[in-house]
Amino acid sequence: MVSYVTLNNGLKAPLVGLGCWKIPKDTAADQVYNAIKLGYRLFDGASDYGNEVEVGNGIKKALDEGLVKRSDLFIVSKLWNTFHHPNNVKTALDRTLKDLQLDYLDLFYIHFPIAQSFVPYEVSYPPGFGTTELMEFEDVPIIETYRALEAAVEAGKVKSLGISNFSGALIQDLLRGAKIKPVALQIEHHPYLVQSRLVEYAQKSGLWVVAYSTFGPQSFIELDHPKAKDLEALFVNPVITSIASAHGKQPSQVLLRWATQRGLGVIPKSSNKGRLLDNLNVEDFDLTEEELKKISALDQGIRFNDPWDWKDTGIPTFI
Repeated sequence: MVSYVTLNNGLKAPLVGLGCWKIPKDTAADQVYNAIKLGYRLFDGASDYGNEVEVGNGIKKALDEGLVKRSDLFIVSKLWNTFHHPNNVKTALDRTLKDLQLDYLDLFYIHFPIAQSFVPYEVSYPPGFGTTELMEFEDVPIIETYRALEAAVEAGKVKSLGISNFSGALIQDLLRGAKIKPVALQIEHHPYLVQSRLVEYAQKSGLWVVAYSTFGPQSFIELDHPKAKDLEALFVNPVITSIASAHGKQPSQVLLRWATQRGLGVIPKSSNKGRLLDNLNVEDFDLTEEELKKISALDQGIRFNDPWDWKDTGIPTFI
């Protein structure tokens, strides 16, 4: 049974969800549908993942068959960089809702605090980093994008707002100007990138911190990421494996519990039924304080998802 967290707007969200990043289009509908059958209720997606139509088909099948009600689910998406201009926020949200076949989102994040130039839908969707060799940007402050998102909440199309890949200083600035407080901060978070001060600041500010890429380099090996090639996989790290052995658990479950025991949400992905269940059932054991500290001590400050590296543009998101 998955625990729920109460967000700062009173809504409840499952502590463990299914991440939809890198789920292939041809299997996404079945994976989402089967995950719902197994007990998953939070689905974390994004227009940039390119599979929202298929994710929506899986959700619709489960709803049509009466496996769940819409109110049982917590559906998440993200506003991509090319839609930051206030004139483009509504159309981007409407496209996501259409693809997912839903009337509203439970949570809508700003994917990155980076405003790229708009790419017309008929040219490329999702647009990724744009259609030009070099990335092009728009002069749109985050608060202007956020105001348009607040309007979406007021229109009933979004229940909660979130921010993703934000620095502490940018969070502080946004909180000072927001009329509707964001409920969540999603960040890359694993033992090789702990970001303890950012997590502490966000939690003290009333934000639910959600970790992505909880398994560290595992998520990036298949992308041939240069930082992941020569780094020891967390699944075979002696600290993780010894703790897993002590509790009779899988290394993946220890990594997820390291996050959830500290109040962070997690959104792992798997197509394997056994691993899906393992990932969902990570609250029937507790790590000791010493074990939590040992895992956190693996921190190397290694960030895999860094805009500084995108097309060699040197975007200073995390500087």
